[in-house]
Amino acid sequence: MLTSAKNPKVVAAVRLKKRALREEERRFLVEGAQAVGEALAEEGRLVSLFVTDELDPLAVRANQAGIPVEVVTAPVMERLTSTVTPQGVVGVAPFVDRSIEELDVAGCVSVLHEVRDPGNAGTILRSADAAGGSGVVFGGSSVDPYNPKTVRASAGSIFHVPLVRHTPTPEAVRALRERGFAVLAMDAHGEDDLFDTELMDSTAFVFGNEAHGLPDDVLRDADRRIRVPHAGRAESLNLAAAATVCLFEWVRRRRASTETLEALVAAAAHDIRSPLTAMKGFGYALGKRWDDMSAEQRDMMLRGILHDADRMDTILRQLLDAARVMSGRFEAFLEPADVGAIVSHVAEQQSRDPDHPAIRWGGEAGTVLADAARLKTTILAFAEALVWWGADGDIEVRAHVRDGRLHLTAARTAPRLDPETLERVFEARAPGSGGASKLGLYVARRVAAAQGGRVWGEHDGDRLVFHLELPPAGADGGAP
Repeated sequence: MLTSAKNPKVVAAVRLKKRALREEERRFLVEGAQAVGEALAEEGRLVSLFVTDELDPLAVRANQAGIPVEVVTAPVMERLTSTVTPQGVVGVAPFVDRSIEELDVAGCVSVLHEVRDPGNAGTILRSADAAGGSGVVFGGSSVDPYNPKTVRASAGSIFHVPLVRHTPTPEAVRALRERGFAVLAMDAHGEDDLFDTELMDSTAFVFGNEAHGLPDDVLRDADRRIRVPHAGRAESLNLAAAATVCLFEWVRRRRASTETLEALVAAAAHDIRSPLTAMKGFGYALGKRWDDMSAEQRDMMLRGILHDADRMDTILRQLLDAARVMSGRFEAFLEPADVGAIVSHVAEQQSRDPDHPAIRWGGEAGTVLADAARLKTTILAFAEALVWWGADGDIEVRAHVRDGRLHLTAARTAPRLDPETLERVFEARAPGSGGASKLGLYVARRVAAAQGGRVWGEHDGDRLVFHLELPPAGADGGAP
């Protein structure tokens, strides 16, 4: 274990917090479990890993991949990270940027001109990933994409979306137009409405500085000046929010069935509203009445915040997976996954809601090769559906492996659904079209199909049962 911040390996990594030293080494820091997990999903994305727990699953994966892993103390981890509460895992990765000529011409590119906020830049990377974008160009004097805050805000998407840097914005605009892109400058005072503007298959959106927008020369070079319409009284949208709207409007135009995507976005927005409102209420109450509350009351509210935060995280993961499946960019990551441990984690997470029925593990399958994160999301979707459409008793989860195929079921008694309407719950449904998440089962079915598997429901006597079946690891249509 490394106990000193003066250890040469630690010193070399800490140096990467500074831009000049990152440029010298052509390496950057990757903080947090989500980003490190995304980096480990592809060979060659990490060159080393620092952890506080040698049994951390990410450390085990890195060791299996032949990546050097260093166990460090909590004080050393604090030196390596830029967060107030480190997650105990930091990787070192080589630069991933490329030239503008390498970007896919059949797609959507975001050009950032003097975008200074690392949170905005990282969020745009994440949105571009979710939208299946062809790339993000960091033009002008934009923030360094390898800034630790930018990397953290991208939540691992920096490893999925092609990025270009060190290209002046006018040069990037010229290069993209020469390759057939329609160049649209996003301007709050633009003469054209985004929703009324034709969006070509090859579209480049140019986004300006948070405070000053785009300069006149960039506006003149663009094919059109576009605004995002506002129906309310807000003066303007946050840059990252505006970019996300533009990217998903482009996605919406590309889909053969626009109704499906609209239903998904509306469903996600509807599903997020309830936990977000609850979190705001708990936070307000804790802030105003902390000293007047008992320890039990504070604990109840904090558990509620954790529960709602988990719920929002699940919805965002489902939406991101839906976008990846629909854009043809879904990839599964196979790893040894303890099915019982995943079910237990889901049960513990849902137990923060005192009204949630218990989730019980019925055993059989042990450790299998599967995409653990997607397996957990599917179990959560099954559990939520059974809360709504199974009236009585606990939720029982079972799994077994036959001929290499994983078969998992989740069941509850007293179905509220008719057999004739059961299939409809797997469709993308708009808010107001019945109970439960409008997103969970739809995404679960399509993520399973992207791996060569299937998801379905059935009535088995007095029980409602949801099934997940996945093919042997590496089978055609499954994950590599």
